[in-house]
Amino acid sequence: MRFKTKTDHNLRKSETSTVGEAFQEMLKAYRLKNRFTATQIVHSWTKLMGPPIGNRTEKVRLKDKTLFVTLNSAPLKHELSLSKFKIIEIFNREFGEDTIEEVVFL
Repeated sequence: MRFKTKTDHNLRKSETSTVGEAFQEMLKAYRLKNRFTATQIVHSWTKLMGPPIGNRTEKVRLKDKTLFVTLNSAPLKHELSLSKFKIIEIFNREFGEDTIEEVVFL
């Protein structure tokens, strides 16, 4: 009879993978990675930009590396358009380089 040592539970067989690795492989196999990333970006808008901006946002969508944001406040639209490059930097830092290339405020 063999007793388990403390390190036995840390060893993985070479054909096994973590749930995260399997999920990433599935996204790649079904070509869903871009859609998944777009959904993550849309849902993280309020978290990354803050509740005051999130409360004045009506719609956020990503298409071809361009983030379209519909706002219900003209002064906020103007302020955010002046900070466009900072917003792109924030999202690219969070989701990886070149995820967003342009932001359009509507």
